[in-house]
Amino acid sequence: MTSATPVSAPAETTAPPAPERHVGGAPAPAGRGSARRRELGACGVLMTPFFVLMVTVFLIPVATAVRLSFFSDDQPGLGFGPERTVFAGLRNYTAVVTDPTFLGGLGIVALYCLIYIPLMVAGALALALLLDSGVVRLRGTAQLALFLPHAVPGIIAALIWLYLYTPGISPVIEVLGKADITVDFLGVHTVLPSIVNIALWSNLGYNMVVFYAALQAVPREVIEASVVDGAGPVRTALQVKAPLVRSSIVMVAMFTLIFALQLFTEPMLLSQSTPMINSRFSPSMYIYDAAFTRNNYGLAAAASVVLLLCTVALSYGVTRWTNRAAAAEEGSR
Repeated sequence: MTSATPVSAPAETTAPPAPERHVGGAPAPAGRGSARRRELGACGVLMTPFFVLMVTVFLIPVATAVRLSFFSDDQPGLGFGPERTVFAGLRNYTAVVTDPTFLGGLGIVALYCLIYIPLMVAGALALALLLDSGVVRLRGTAQLALFLPHAVPGIIAALIWLYLYTPGISPVIEVLGKADITVDFLGVHTVLPSIVNIALWSNLGYNMVVFYAALQAVPREVIEASVVDGAGPVRTALQVKAPLVRSSIVMVAMFTLIFALQLFTEPMLLSQSTPMINSRFSPSMYIYDAAFTRNNYGLAAAASVVLLLCTVALSYGVTRWTNRAAAAEEGSR
């Protein structure tokens, strides 16, 4: 008697779970991760030139200056022995901060900034508002004419104004002399305003273009609303347009401050024609004199580091002050 062998049912095969999908059918975790990696890779590629340039032209020179500032050249044996480089600690920094010529240069640059920065920011903003108002015809030609002095290299601009400031060859002084007006542009009380004039002539048009570009982004409906409310052109410019480009004003003021602290080209060239400007007139000229006239590279490096710290501190102070002012204005609203 044969027994029937029971036929077992085929074992159920467990299929692997389907990947989680978002609406649209794409796997969310893997897709999001790969997109994030591609985004980071693109950011890295785009930012690499900036970081390479920053390391090359900023971080390496700063590190070199900091290292040099702690060393000094010494000649043992009453100056007759071979010159050697020795560790000087903070001696170079002490010499810089106690040198009255360096401190005097800082005072001159501070006064220069107090005159130059307000005139630069106010003048460039006023020109930009004037162009944006539509009162000036041929705005493109006017922008080009105002911007052209910035295209002239700084040393050439200083040479042009040196020619106009020098008695005996200056047509400006000659014309003023015929009107019985005597002006010494390189005198003790006029040399600093003369330097400010050169800087304004060179950079006013550039900053005007920055402000004009910012004004183009101001919504036209806001300006139209102010006109409907009865605001005149001056009130619209000062109370509507100017507050809306506050960030551009802060940026221009910041960069103007940074470049003003590096005052060098104009006084260096004008020093050839006036005794009112000596070789250590500004901190940058002090650094140049220490490095290339006195061959004291440690002292020059220490002065460079001190000037850098002053620039960073002032820039940070301006940024904090403007941020607090903006926050206070927003809170009052």
